[in-house]
Amino acid sequence: MATAITREVFGQTLLELGRQDPNIVVLGGDLNASTFATLFAKEFPLRFFDLGPAEQNIMSMSAGFASTGKTVFATTFAVFGTSRPYDQIRIGIAQAHANVKIVGSHAGIITGEDGISAQSIEDVALMCALPGFTVIVPADGPETAEAVRAAAREHGPFYIRVSRPATPVVHGNGYQFRLGKAETLRSGNDVSIIACGIMVATALEAADNLAKAGVQCRVINMATIQPLDEEAVAKAAAETGALVTAEEHYIHGGLGSLVSQAASRTAAVPIEMVALDRYAESGHAEQLLAKYGLTSKDVEQAVRRALARKTARSPRP
Repeated sequence: MATAITREVFGQTLLELGRQDPNIVVLGGDLNASTFATLFAKEFPLRFFDLGPAEQNIMSMSAGFASTGKTVFATTFAVFGTSRPYDQIRIGIAQAHANVKIVGSHAGIITGEDGISAQSIEDVALMCALPGFTVIVPADGPETAEAVRAAAREHGPFYIRVSRPATPVVHGNGYQFRLGKAETLRSGNDVSIIACGIMVATALEAADNLAKAGVQCRVINMATIQPLDEEAVAKAAAETGALVTAEEHYIHGGLGSLVSQAASRTAAVPIEMVALDRYAESGHAEQLLAKYGLTSKDVEQAVRRALARKTARSPRP
């Protein structure tokens, strides 16, 4: 399977948008080479602002630029761009519904050797807690490019989460991103796997493996976490009778929590969650995913648990 580095795709797409729209400005910290914001900075130095390791100032200035009518992209590592300046984001961007697009790079635990202090496992929960924020976790490079373009077109605050290493590409040429709409990548009626980010490719692998045993999984890419496509959740719950969520994020406050809330409003079905239940450590990405239960085998086990619960709930003849 082909791979792409989503943070690099972000930087390339941002440069493309900068050439098309002179109203776009970009703010970054001392990690601009890592986020690929330097591509924009090199070509548009008068529209790029490097504030160093001062994330609170990045967000406050972003809100200020937005108040003058600019379309603002603020980018740094996800853990630094969400946790440290949360009050500035809440007051200056969320409450003002400012036209600021925060792009968090090096998200999740696959920052690998950068260690625990650089791993963001709470960022989606934090940003989803802010009313009016659109939160997107793209599955791959093509979806990242489309999500960034959508953020530039739409007014209001966005948070987009991208990764450090190369990750599998699940979309082909001609892919069209639909903001706020789930995408069914694989049909199936036994159970629905609802995934986001790097876990979409993992969910597809798990579904392929389970199909060999006669289990047909529907795989849904829920790239837009907020606003969640509740209609898609309700449809999956009604048609398959069991749900599994998969995310590279803490189990509380992210995709699993929001899918559970949505499902509870329409159908009582078994739900299993594949997610982090604690902080990780430094290590290679593959090792960390295996140690903390984020592999295709972990998804397969969650599917079997959901199916067992579904069968137990079925009325006996």
